[in-house]
Amino acid sequence: MKKILLFGAGKSATCLIDYLLEETALRGWEFLLADGNLETAQSKIGNAPHAKACGLEVENDQQRNILIRQADIVISLLPPALHFLVAGSCLEFGKNLLTASYVDEKIQALGPEILKKQLLFLCEMGLDPGIDHMSAVELIERIKNQGGRIHSFKSHTGGLVAPEDDNNPWHYKISWNPRNVVLAGSAGAVYRENQQTKTIPYQDIFNTCTEVHIPGLGALAYYPNRDSLGYIPVYALQEADTFIRTTLRYPEFCTAWNQLVKAGLTDEKKAPDPHARNIKQWSAPVLPWVNETNRAQLAFLGLFEDSPLPQQAKSNADILQYLLETRLAMQPDDKDMIVMLHEIDYTLENVTRSLKSALMVKGENNIRTAMAKTVGLPLGIAAIQILLGEITLKGLHIPILPEIYGPVLKELGQRGIRFREVFS
Repeated sequence: MKKILLFGAGKSATCLIDYLLEETALRGWEFLLADGNLETAQSKIGNAPHAKACGLEVENDQQRNILIRQADIVISLLPPALHFLVAGSCLEFGKNLLTASYVDEKIQALGPEILKKQLLFLCEMGLDPGIDHMSAVELIERIKNQGGRIHSFKSHTGGLVAPEDDNNPWHYKISWNPRNVVLAGSAGAVYRENQQTKTIPYQDIFNTCTEVHIPGLGALAYYPNRDSLGYIPVYALQEADTFIRTTLRYPEFCTAWNQLVKAGLTDEKKAPDPHARNIKQWSAPVLPWVNETNRAQLAFLGLFEDSPLPQQAKSNADILQYLLETRLAMQPDDKDMIVMLHEIDYTLENVTRSLKSALMVKGENNIRTAMAKTVGLPLGIAAIQILLGEITLKGLHIPILPEIYGPVLKELGQRGIRFREVFS
C-alpha cells in the first residue's frame, strides 16, 4: 500500500488535499497530512478513513523523521526556508520529494547526492513556478520542432480578483501570502530586451508598467520579475532577442503601488517613524505623491485615518501588510482568478509569426481558490504519476522535460486548466 505524506495544510494546500484524498481513496493508498496546527490538518481531511492528520513542528528532527520514514513520497508546501529540513530527511531515508518552490542554493547543492541515491526531487512544481515552465517549454519545443526560430519570449502571470467580485479601487484582493505581495519587486529585475540586458532597481519597478491585452479579459499591466536571464538556458532560448518573465496586475494597482514604494511604505528594513502615533502620521511620506487618480485607492487602504498602528509591527512593511490583510481581504464568496499569458514571436518558413497562449482559471470561493488549485494540482498529479511508475526520472529537476510536463498538462487540461492559443 502506497503512502503519500504532505507537509503543510495552509491556504494553498486546500485543493491539493482534496485531490490526494480522492486519488488515494480510489487506489487504496494512505494519505498523511502534517501541519503545525493539528486542528487545521484534521479539518482538511474530515472523516476520510484512509487519511491521517498529524501535528508536528517540522524543526523537530524526531517528529519529522518518523513521518518521512513511513512515506513512499513526500510533498512539501511549507515556507521555502523549511524545505531543506525535509529534503535532508528525504535523502537520509531514500524518499522522493516534490515542492512548489524555486530551487535555492541549498537544495541545488544536494543535486549530486540526490542522483547518487537514485531519487527524484522535483521542485518548481506549482503555478509560478510550475505551470508557467511546463506550458512555455511545450510551446517552445513545438515551434522548434516545426523549424521555427524564436525571436521574442514574454511570459506573464498574475493572481487577481475575478471581475464579478472586483469591487474596490485597487482591483485586487489577497489570495496568497500577503508578505509576498508587500515585497513584490523588492529584489529588482533583470531581463533581455532587443538584445540588451535591462537591469531595473526596485524604486523603478512600478514606474512604467506596460499594458498587455489578455484574450477574453482586456487590458492588464505587467512588471518584470526578478532574474529572467537565468531562465534563458533553462528554456533553451539563447537565440531570443527578448526574454522576460513578469507579474500581472490591473494598471491602477501598479500606478498607486508605485507611490507606496517611493514613499518607503513597503520597506521591511525601515522601522516606523517613532513619532508616528497613528496610520495617518505613519503614511505621511506618501502625501507628495497623492493626486486625484490615486487618492481613492490610498484612502481605501486607510492611509488617511487616525486608526492606531498595529502593536506587533516592527517595520513599514509590517504595517502595510496589516492594512492589506484588513482592507483587501477576500470575502467568503469572493472568487479569485489566475491569468497567465505567453507571447512568442518567431520566424517559420521565412514568415514572421506571433503566438499568444492564455490561461484563465477562476476560484470557487475564498477557500477553494484558483491559486490553491493551480499551485496544488500539479504537485498532486506528479506525485501520483511517480508512484505509478509513469515518471521515472532521477535527480534534481524542475518540470521542463516532456516526461514530466506531458502527462501533467494533459491531466490539468482534463480538470479545466487549459490554455487558449491565438495565432497571428
